Parts: sequence; structure tokens; C-alpha cells
Amino acid sequence: MQINNSHPNLRINLAGIRLAHPFMNASGVVSSSPGLIRRLIVEGGCSAVVTKSITPKPRLGNNPPILVKLPCGGYINAVGLENPGKEIIRSIVSVGLELGVPVIVSVAGSSADEYLEVSIEAEEAKASAVELNLSCPHTEGYGLVFGQDPEATKYITGMVSSVLKIPVIAKLGPSDNIVKIAGKALEAGAKALTISNTIKAMIIDVYTGRPVLTNIYGGLSGPPLHPVAVRLIYEVYSELEPLIIGAGGVVNGESALEMIFAGASAIQVGSAIIDRGVVVLREILHEFEELLVKLEISDLGQCVGLAHRL
Repeated sequence: MQINNSHPNLRINLAGIRLAHPFMNASGVVSSSPGLIRRLIVEGGCSAVVTKSITPKPRLGNNPPILVKLPCGGYINAVGLENPGKEIIRSIVSVGLELGVPVIVSVAGSSADEYLEVSIEAEEAKASAVELNLSCPHTEGYGLVFGQDPEATKYITGMVSSVLKIPVIAKLGPSDNIVKIAGKALEAGAKALTISNTIKAMIIDVYTGRPVLTNIYGGLSGPPLHPVAVRLIYEVYSELEPLIIGAGGVVNGESALEMIFAGASAIQVGSAIIDRGVVVLREILHEFEELLVKLEISDLGQCVGLAHRL
């Protein structure tokens, strides 16, 4: 590892997408408003923006309550893939094009054809990549039903990859079978993997005896998810060494670097944005830079997967 006391160059190449640094937002924590996309770029300093998961037609999502903050930190959410449909894609992507920042469109669907329909719209709108949400744990018939099945993952990823010219990223959730699922996604043409999505969870009100969320189940995110996400990244990188975007409970420079040591090349931040606003991305980036200087690391690329080589 190259050592000196200067700030390292944080620029990375993510499957052909040039990023000024490794940090971007995670899908699901922002609205589909072009105004908020602009804030993520201007105020947050995102190297790329990931949209909310978008389906072909508008979805109203679940009835409230849909988000619960946990005493231990983190959240359980059951938004239900609420979104305005694919018609919003062009206005979102146009913000990134105007400001010179890549936009990655998160895609969800209830069938392979729906994933392809939204993905084609994203490419035509000049998005930089699509991220296939194959792991949403709280919307029946979407995401998780495909992402837990290696062959379904392969089929959907392959269908989209065979048509699109822009990179296809597969977003995978917690699974004891994640290495096999990841392998199928890569075999089918995924250029990168986002690991991990939320974990299916629930919370009960002890005073009423009833589940708090109207959907009963939701997705656990934030710091409680972080050690699980690190483990999943480590396992997949150990076997396959793919390009990985780490997601799950990143709140500071240390939790980000931990994911990179496990095998991630880029980082998504989600729940911390809910807690601290979009400026948290700049704060985490600053902490990350200071940590690299403290550790005398000047070559970020050599940090990826470092835990496997020590």
C-alpha cells in the first residue's frame, strides 16, 4: 500500500461511471421530486444520485404508519414502493444531466417485463445506470420474491442486461444463499451489485398488542443492519470479487471504510439522511477523508477487500 500524509484521490470508476468520490444516497430514502434530487447534489455533494424505486405505473404505497424509528437506532419502514411511475424519470435524470452528476434509476416491478419497461425508459432518458431492486422485503409480489430465487434473479437481470447499453446493477438483500444469487446476477450481465437491502422485520406495540405498521412487516435499516451488510459484502467478495456498492447503516467515516475493507468500492447512505438531512453525505465524506489521512492511506483502490488480504 502506498503511504504518505496527503489526502488520497477519491475518484473511482464504477462500471464505466466516473464518480468524484465513493458516496451516494441509497434508494428509498428520498422522494421522486426533482427538487430533492437537486438538493442531494448541491447540498449533499453526492457523487451520483440513486432514485426512489420506480415502477411502470404510479403506486400509492401502504397506509400509514409506514416508518418507525427504533430505540436502538435505525428504522423499520413499509413505504410499499410508493412512486409516481416511470413518467417521472426524465425530469429526475435531467437534473443530473444539468449538474453533471450521474443518475442511477432504481427499478422495481412485479414481473420481468415491468423491470424491462422501466429500465428502457431510464436508458432513453439518459440515466447513467439502472439498479434493479430485487430485494424489497415489504411489498408483496415485488423485489424479494425474485431476489431470493437465484434463477429468477438471473432471468430478470439477463433480460434487462441483454437490451440495455448502460450498466445494470443488481440490488440484493440479506440471504444465506447470497453468494449463489450474486453469482447468477453477474453471470446474467450485472456490472455491479448493491449489498444490502433492508431485512424483513416487525415491531409490536406492547400497549395494544398489535403490530405498529399497517403492513405488519417492514424493512430494517440503519445501524442495526450494518454488521449484517458487512458480512454479506465480505462473503460475496470473498467468493466472486465483483464490483460492490455497500449499503446498510453507514453513519460515519469508519462504518464506510469498514464496508470498503470488506469488499465494497462505493457506498450508499440511507437512514443517516433521514436522521441528519442531506448534508450528512458531506459530513461522512469529510470524516472518511480524515480517517484515510490518519491511517496514512493514499491509495483508496488498494483498500477494497483489504480485510481478505491481512
